This record gives sequence, C-alpha cells and structure tokens, in this order.
Amino acid sequence: MVRIGYTMMTEQAGPRALVDHVVGAEAAGFDFSVISDHFFPWLAEQGHSPYAWSVLGAAAQATERIPLMSYVTCPTYRYHPAVVAQKAATVQLLSEGRFRLGLGSGENLNEHVTGQGWPSPRERLERLEEAVVVIRRLLAGETVDHDGPHFRVDNATLWDVPEQAPGIGIAVSGPRSCALAGRYADLLVATEAERGLLDDFDRNGGAGKPRVGQVPVCYDPDRDAAVARAHEQFRWSLGGWRVNAELRGPAGFAQATETVGPEDVAKAIPCGSDVEEFAEAIRPYTDLGFTEMALVQIGGGHQQPFLDWARTELLPALRDL
Repeated sequence: MVRIGYTMMTEQAGPRALVDHVVGAEAAGFDFSVISDHFFPWLAEQGHSPYAWSVLGAAAQATERIPLMSYVTCPTYRYHPAVVAQKAATVQLLSEGRFRLGLGSGENLNEHVTGQGWPSPRERLERLEEAVVVIRRLLAGETVDHDGPHFRVDNATLWDVPEQAPGIGIAVSGPRSCALAGRYADLLVATEAERGLLDDFDRNGGAGKPRVGQVPVCYDPDRDAAVARAHEQFRWSLGGWRVNAELRGPAGFAQATETVGPEDVAKAIPCGSDVEEFAEAIRPYTDLGFTEMALVQIGGGHQQPFLDWARTELLPALRDL
C-alpha cells in the first residue's frame, strides 16, 4: 500500500500556519509529511518563504506521530554541509526519530542569495556528492577534517548525535543524479514519474530502497475557483525542473509562464473535488513502484477544508490503489 503524505509548502504560508497545517495533517491521518526549503517563493502570488528548519523544530514539538522530511534541502550554497548535518541531527532528536533528510542540488531561485554564482549542473552534482559524504560522516559521530575541491571542514564534531541517524533522500532528475542517489541515498526523491529515473537508480545500488514522489493538487468544491487558484500560484510547475532550476527569482518565473493558461494548468493538476481525478494524478507513480506520495494542496488559506476532505474521502480512496 502506498503511503500518502502531506506537504508543508513554505512558499504559500507563514511559519505558524505551517505548523497548524501539519498538526491538522496528522489528525487527518496522513502517513508522513514533507516541507519545502526555499528562500523565495516561485511566484509573488504565493507570498511566503519562512525558514523551513525553524518550522521543522516547531512541528517536531507540536506533533506526536507524523514523520517529517525536508523536501528538499540544498547543502551546498546557502548552507554548508556541516551545518546541514547539525540541523538534521537536532530535528531527529526533537522528533524522536521521525525525521528524514531530503537533499538536492538546488535551484538558482534560492541559492544565488549568498553571491557564489550558479555553476553548471555537473558542478552542482559534484558539490552535492561531496556534501553528502561530509554529512554522513558527521551524523555517524565522527570528527571530520575535510579538504575537498568544494568544501573545507576543520575539526567538526556534532555533540548531540541521535542514536539512529536520519535517513537521507536524494532528489533525482537525470542519469547523473540517479547514479549519485543510488550510491549514497537511503531513498529516492522525484517529482516526475519517469521509468528511466528509477531504472538508473536501481542500476546504481538503489534497488529495493523507498522512492518518494510529490504531486500538486487543488481541492475546492468549486472547480472553477480551484483552477483559477492553481493557475495563479502553481503555473510555474509546468516548466520542468531543468528550466526551473536556472531561473533567478519570482519575476523570472512570472515571465516564463506568461503564455500558460488556466486550461493548461487544469490538464496537469487535478482541480476540484473529484476523488478519482486526484487518484489518477498519483497512479503513474504508484504504477512505477513509488512507495510514498506527498500531496501539495495549493493555496495557503485553503488547507483545512482540504484536510477535512482528505480525512473523510480522499485518503480512504487513495489507499485502495
């Protein structure tokens, strides 16, 4: 049975609301939760972008059962890998073992803010590989001295190390990232239902490991209102990650999606209240063997109606897949 998760979308709600949302998701019966980790929203209409790690700490204390996961953190530009290891260890302790660390090679949207530039995809993956090695060593309780091509670590030790290190997921989008995930990750993270990604992951050591997907949805009893909201706030998602990773800010995403209409969004994102339409959105993933699917309800002010509907109608239907 596929596990169904809930997304704390930092781009569309403030920190206190996000904690309320995940508390509601736990009460509604979601199997796990994930949180985005951004400095900017994709579009100005989304309106938010609080610090995900503070929200995770609060969520760990406000919930009792629901697992937490960063989806995903880039450990190579805004954050040094040694600092990411310390944050992950702390959240694992606060949540009493309910945390998983999702990592990725990042987006220009968020990582440009430290003024280090935005190199080629190849270099970004080289940095990610080096960072994962450092993070794993620190989470294992080692004292780390490291002088690599991209990072230096000088006599770093974590003083509060959980007995069970958080599992590490790596986001994939092509053969190189799949090879990296197969070698270093405990689970795969993907937002596209592509068999080739899973095959590459399996060939490089990922066979049998969990794979976590994510899909946006827009619940509303008024389908037209749902389509309008999805278009306003999530039209950026139709661009694909190879394009989206390169754009610098919300203005760039707005310009890149000028020709995307509501009808385009409605074809890509289930809108309204038809349970079967929502089920069809995740079926391509479950057919490929994804073990977990996180849902993103579009609209920060529209979470509680979605959670109520999910508890009574959507989650029972999805668990029958």
